[in-house]
Amino acid sequence: MNLKKMTTRRQTANDDTLFWTLKVLQENPKATQRTLAKEVGINVSTINFCLKALVEKGWLKMENFSKNPDKLHYAYLLTPTGIAEKAALTKRFLQRKMTEYEKLRGEIEALQREANEVGPSQQTVD
Repeated sequence: MNLKKMTTRRQTANDDTLFWTLKVLQENPKATQRTLAKEVGINVSTINFCLKALVEKGWLKMENFSKNPDKLHYAYLLTPTGIAEKAALTKRFLQRKMTEYEKLRGEIEALQREANEVGPSQQTVD
């Protein structure tokens, strides 16, 4: 496998993680890291790393619940930059999924044609 293909695959996986993280946080800013990790499909240490990276990039802002006695609870708020980046990630994600859909649809149609060409009298039993 060449390095470019591996880098592209890694970047795609990274984009998907960022997309789902931002999507879940936009819908539920008070999600815990455990809940977030489960919804995104990664482990808690990876989501922690991801959240820190998003804060460093300026895409996300972390705020303590002001009246919560447990200061470990945070709200994760997308910044204007984060909202713009999520929109760009959404566009790339959608384009990639549409390409996958078209390829899969073509494979299904080819298999259906092949299955229809093989009539009951042409099938062999091993």
